[in-house]
Amino acid sequence: MRGRQDPQVSMLAFMDLEARVPAGHPLRVIKVLADEALRELSFAFDGMYAEVGRPSIPPEWLLKSSLLIALYSVRSERAFCEQLSYNLLFRWTPGCGSGKCVPRGLARPTGNRV
Repeated sequence: MRGRQDPQVSMLAFMDLEARVPAGHPLRVIKVLADEALRELSFAFDGMYAEVGRPSIPPEWLLKSSLLIALYSVRSERAFCEQLSYNLLFRWTPGCGSGKCVPRGLARPTGNRV
């Protein structure tokens, strides 16, 4: 079953990640372009996932994370997960929010994410 992104901001968040990213930051433009492209692919993603079962990591999250890994030359998914714990920009781009933790299974050594 395809995992869904939760657009609701945590009620206990003390900061708004959107406000923490400078208005002129280049990732703002990249994020808008990525969101538009992924929105067009959403129907295709729906067809690739079962209707029942355990929710997966949203494919949009994985693809935006892969984009960050490439743009910032992060050496591995494990290093990216480490960056998520302290780099707010890395949490903002895929839409993680400030309160969510790294999804289970993202940094498995086998590369099996489901």
